[in-house]
Amino acid sequence: MSTYRVAQVAAAGGPFEITERETARPGPGHVRIAVDACGVCHSDAMFVDGLLPGVRFPLVPGHEIAGRVEELGEGTENAWQVGDRVAVGWFGGSCHHCTPCRQGDFMVCDSLKVPGWTYDGGFAESTIAPVDALARIPDALAATDAGPMACAGVTTYNGLRRSSARPGDLVAVLGIGGLGHLGVRYAVAMGFETVAIARGADKADFAKQLGAHHYIDSTADTTVAEALQSLGGAKVVLATAANSDAITATVEGLSHRGELVVIGASAEPLGITPAQLLMRGKIIRGHPSGTAQDVQDTMAFSALHGIRPMTETVPLDSATEAYQRMLSGAARFRMVLTPH
Repeated sequence: MSTYRVAQVAAAGGPFEITERETARPGPGHVRIAVDACGVCHSDAMFVDGLLPGVRFPLVPGHEIAGRVEELGEGTENAWQVGDRVAVGWFGGSCHHCTPCRQGDFMVCDSLKVPGWTYDGGFAESTIAPVDALARIPDALAATDAGPMACAGVTTYNGLRRSSARPGDLVAVLGIGGLGHLGVRYAVAMGFETVAIARGADKADFAKQLGAHHYIDSTADTTVAEALQSLGGAKVVLATAANSDAITATVEGLSHRGELVVIGASAEPLGITPAQLLMRGKIIRGHPSGTAQDVQDTMAFSALHGIRPMTETVPLDSATEAYQRMLSGAARFRMVLTPH
């Protein structure tokens, strides 16, 4: 029996350990994927620390997977072939029978399957995933670029394209880290007048390198809201920073019927009053990631416009170092494991 290596956590909050497992055959409707790259996402901490219901240990995290189909399960032969390059993200499959699924809204499936939560993720040389989770990787994208596109990429891309903004509108991206550096580039490519918001005047040059038309230093004497209003007010703010105070500070910078799209996860409540929303018809919306088709759309758009995530790649053996670098905020900007 052949084996493969995984980077697993044996107990909640425990260290990563490299271990070998026996290779399993994919069941009906599933494929086995040889993992070429897997991004390290801040959301992985929710699994590693056992903060979500149903998390089981030992646990193999990783939901920014890029690789090649290695073996087909029954019923998958018509859609996929061995050797196909595929990505799997936060959307790792759906149940197909709950009310959201029956309405075609698979991303908010009542029993959403997330790699690293409901089945082994991509911190491994191999993983098995359901076929409805697979997105086809375009030839122009390397696996190390495609992996982060399956979560960070699709979340920012989808958050913008499903917003109320139209080309020419003023759109602000709060935070220019792991999510935001992609958000700025997508916003510019979509034709928005793009504002980057971050802490410190020293980030202005980087924001301009990403293509932003304006930069707002959130630590300056002028408030973020005042700075946005001086530009005419933002039709959309894409909040990628996981900081509730920073998110709250953008609301008064929205234009009439402006929209705050929240994708940065924070446990702290937002300090927003109903009156702030009512008088100008403002909207606050949480945006989840995106289905396999959304991931595929994200990668196609990225290939077309030359957009790539900024990554640091390390081997699977360095999973601990990669994870800690991500947690500390030192990564620039996505850590990516390369198992093979």
